[in-house]
Amino acid sequence: MQYAKQKYFKMKKFTITLFMMTCLMAIGQNGPIDFEDDGIGADWTWTVFENESNPDLEIIDNPDPSGINTSDKVAQFTALEAGQPFAGCESQSGGMDLGPFTWDDDNRIITIMVWKSEISNVGIKFANPAGWAQPELLVSNTVTNEWEELTFDFSDYINPPDGEGGPLDQIIVFPDFQNRDSDNVVYFDNISFGEHNDNSEPGDEEPMEPAPTPTEDEEDVYSLFSNAYTDNPVDTWLTEWSQAQLEDLQIQGVDTKRYFNLDFAGAETFGAPVDATEYDFFHVDVWSNNAELFRVKLANFIGEDLDNEGEIAFEIANNEWVSLEIPLADFADADLVTDPSNLLTNRDAISQIIFSGTPTGSLEVYIDNVYFSKESLSSEEFEAEVGFSMYPNPARNVLTIESKLQVDEVKIFDISGRLVKSVQQVNTTLDISDLKDGVYMVSSKIGDHMVVRKLIKQ
Repeated sequence: MQYAKQKYFKMKKFTITLFMMTCLMAIGQNGPIDFEDDGIGADWTWTVFENESNPDLEIIDNPDPSGINTSDKVAQFTALEAGQPFAGCESQSGGMDLGPFTWDDDNRIITIMVWKSEISNVGIKFANPAGWAQPELLVSNTVTNEWEELTFDFSDYINPPDGEGGPLDQIIVFPDFQNRDSDNVVYFDNISFGEHNDNSEPGDEEPMEPAPTPTEDEEDVYSLFSNAYTDNPVDTWLTEWSQAQLEDLQIQGVDTKRYFNLDFAGAETFGAPVDATEYDFFHVDVWSNNAELFRVKLANFIGEDLDNEGEIAFEIANNEWVSLEIPLADFADADLVTDPSNLLTNRDAISQIIFSGTPTGSLEVYIDNVYFSKESLSSEEFEAEVGFSMYPNPARNVLTIESKLQVDEVKIFDISGRLVKSVQQVNTTLDISDLKDGVYMVSSKIGDHMVVRKLIKQ
């Protein structure tokens, strides 16, 4: 009888524990994480990683109780110069620190207050007891030496699939995600989980139509991704070291790639390196609803060793397809690349293409028509034979293009490679009054030939 009572007690205790865990999972994560003595987070087990000697995360008195944060306690993280760029701290998994939770519309927006002496990325990610996690979401602070609240939108993140270790229960924070030249002290506080409010108008957040169909001849193109051409092999469109997520989708039946939560995303062609020595342009069509800056990097390799690389940044219009027709020579031009010390001087074995941009960690872009193309520039003899001319140059409001043969299409690109005007079957004159003053490249298609001229708009 005594055994029966003991067994009943144990079963009752197990039932109560299971009920409490079920309630906890239903309630969701513990928060806000405010580090107060009677609050949440101060008594958690925080582990520091990849920070050389890994000094402890400290809970201290608020060093600057002003502005938006007048709370008593905050967390102090010392990012060491010798530490990794991704040095950070994590709560305990498998326990009752953060507690198990799943993503829903009530908790996908994360805010955190930070106080930093330098501008750099702050990263947040979540994991489950089995270590399942998605890439960290990065957001940069914009002010220094004062408290600032950063917002992280996890709306596009999924919950761990069945069989992958259960719900999320661990928060991981990267307070100073950068290469450092000094030890940096960062304070963070008040990590809150909030509701996702989608106030966007229909059509503002995703393209309703596919990218423009390319018109270059197949023999002049080395395609990596385009429904218009036969694609060559690509090992992957999202390397393991990428900080982004990728979705393959179709827009009106046209294959398209969507990168989101994008910091940087790498595509690799080591299995079939691209010999671009005979090509003149790199082309990609881009659509974004939030891009402030979009960058393209091409990297040439000798075997598995980096040979050289070049990167160019573009300011692109939002909520419309932008065709970037980038001269490959620009990747070797110190006046055009983002880092003059890195130039694509060789392009006989291009094995990496890297897309990045801002807002860091939350950039969303749709990609299509990724290919290299030949200029197909006609010779001076051809231009003379067809009587091609383009004038005046410089021009103000009207550009005249003449040829004995029909000019099938004229494309005008700005100095960054962005397509700004495209006109079919040009007769004689072209209205350019809507173009801003500056330097442009005018590409005229005449039959199987392409004539490219520089234009100065005044």
